[in-house]
This record gives sequence, structure tokens and C-alpha cells, in this order.
Amino acid sequence: MTEFDRRIDRSGTGSAKWDKYQGRDVLPFWVADMDFEAPGFLLDALRARLEHPVFGYTRVPDGLVTAFQGWLERNYQWQVPEEWLVWIPGVVTGLNLAAMATAQPDGGVLIPTPVYYPFRSVPANAGQRAIEVPMARHGDRWVMDIDALEAATDADTRILMIANPQNPTGRVYDQAELQELSAFAARRGLVICSDEIHCPILLDQQAVHRPIASLDPEIAARSISLYAATKAYNVPGLSCAVAVIPDAGLRRRFNKARRGLTPLIGPLAYTASEAVFNDQSGWLDRLLAYLRGNHERVLAVAGQRMTPVEGTYLAWADVRDLGLADPDAHFERFGLGLSDGAAFGGPGFVRFNFGCPRSLLEEGLARFRAAIDAARSA
Repeated sequence: MTEFDRRIDRSGTGSAKWDKYQGRDVLPFWVADMDFEAPGFLLDALRARLEHPVFGYTRVPDGLVTAFQGWLERNYQWQVPEEWLVWIPGVVTGLNLAAMATAQPDGGVLIPTPVYYPFRSVPANAGQRAIEVPMARHGDRWVMDIDALEAATDADTRILMIANPQNPTGRVYDQAELQELSAFAARRGLVICSDEIHCPILLDQQAVHRPIASLDPEIAARSISLYAATKAYNVPGLSCAVAVIPDAGLRRRFNKARRGLTPLIGPLAYTASEAVFNDQSGWLDRLLAYLRGNHERVLAVAGQRMTPVEGTYLAWADVRDLGLADPDAHFERFGLGLSDGAAFGGPGFVRFNFGCPRSLLEEGLARFRAAIDAARSA
């Protein structure tokens, strides 16, 4: 039995994931929140901070800045000066600030879909137009359709927003794809905002995450890259994120957009993030090995309904052939809580979070199989 096999009772903790179905026999595999305990080194860091009895307003710790810079250099060979960094309460906050920083009258926000659903609220929040462009499935991979992006871009489009690794399709874009996307953005004068929160979670052992801003100085100058420790180390309730913005003018507009809107980050969130960015314990490698085993089990059940997940712990399954008017309701009848793809811009799909103990996953997959079989025979 591994550290990831232990099933943890999350009742009574205010868990958004589990309380959604409180009082019902529905297992939750929806929101991107893993059912694993936080690593011991992180808990030790929090306990040490709790020894001090005051939790006041907190500036960005010098140790956190150094830890994050070291993490980028160690993992991605990317050297980033401190002045490029803007610390914010969360990645979703960063997405909205990026759109506000580039907003103009009748401005457009270009978004490949399906995508993590808060992306789709960003344009309206910033008073901009949403320009959603479907990705294309090529065999076992979802890819961005550059020709379609080009055709959808108009003179008032100012920003392209992507997730890499991609949520919900699980793609990890390769260098050629990122370079093609960068050339497109440069050609059309677009800022690229890249949500890279899932970048430590690489399940395909041939996949390599490349921060898009690290490819060359030209794309760096038109980029906003968003990072956080919270997904890979399962501490989303200790929200702390950072925007890497190399261009001083763009960084100034980003900071102006957040004035009076973003709260200070709490001391425990800073403590957790610093511990994670300093981590070289091997915990993440053990997590990835376990998630790869879970992924094999999901793929064995879902088959051609999903493409193999290169990054994240999220499977994107095609159930369009079942003709379900309400996928949420159908799967819940079989005791399974999934994310309806319509919210991601992918109606007829469902997202399945397999970041959980294997015994729980097996129960969920049995229910998934039963729900599929019932819909087929209806």
C-alpha cells in the first residue's frame, strides 16, 4: 500500500468537491482537486509557521522569490529576474487581469476550446468579446487549429489565452506547436496569456513542458505566464500564484488592472508555495507514477472515447454518441459526479478527474461503465 492508496474522509471539512453531493450516493470526480493528503514536507512547513501566533498582513517572502526562480531554472532552464514577477491570489485572477491589461473598446479575446471553464468568463469580465475557436482532434491528440485561429482573429483582437498542459484535453504542447503559435501571435500582434499551472504533472514520459515565454525574447515580450504550486501538490485551498511578465509596459498595465481588486496573499499560502518550489524530495515523482497507473485504468475503460492524457490528471471523454440531453443527471443516476463538457465549450463530452486512491477510482470506473452501458441500451 502506497501513501496515495489511503482513502481520506473529507466530510466535515467544507470540501467543495465532496459536499456537492452530500447525502447522496454519488462519488465526485469533477473539480480538479485530488483526494491525496498533502506531502509531509509541506505539512511540516505549515506546522512550523503555525508555531508563530500572529498571522498578519504579509509581504512576498524573499525566500519564496528565490525558490520560484530556482524552480524555473532547475526544471525549465529558464532564468527569470525578480522584477518580472507579480504575485497574485490565483491563476484565475491572473487570467482576468491579463484580459483587463490588454482591453480596448470592442477588443477581442481569442480562446481555443474546449478549455478550463473560467477562461470562458474572462472576456465578459473584462468588457471584451469572446472569440472561441474549436481545437481539432487528430488521432490520439487534440491540437490547436492555427488556420482557424488566424481566420477568427480581427483587427481588434488583442490577446490569446491558452492552457498548457491543456485542461481538459490533457495535451502538453510540443516545441514545434508552441513556435507555430508564437509566430502567429507575433504576426497578428497578440499578447499570449499561458496558464501553466499543471506543468509539473506530466504523465507521458516522453512529453516535455516548455514555458512558451522561454522560447525566444520576442515571444517573451508579448507574454503573461501563470504558475502556482497548488495543483501538483494538492493545496488549492492555499491559493497563491505568480504571473511572469517580462515586458515592463505590459507588467505595468497588469499591475494597474489589479489595483483595489486583488487581496493580499495569506502567510500560510506563501509558506506552502515556498516549500513546494524548493521541493526535491521525490514526492512528485511518486505521485506521477501513481497517476500513470490510474490513467492506464481510465484509458482501459474509456477506450477511444478519450485521447491519452499527456499532462494533468483529467480525462476528456466523448459521450456524444449516447445522445444524453443532460450528461450530469445521467451519470449522477449511476452514482458518478463528473464535469459536463458544455461548460468547457465541449458539449457531449465529460471530464473525469482520476487524481484519487485506486480503490475509489475502481468504484468510479465501474459506475462509469454501467452508465455507458445503460445509455447504449436505452
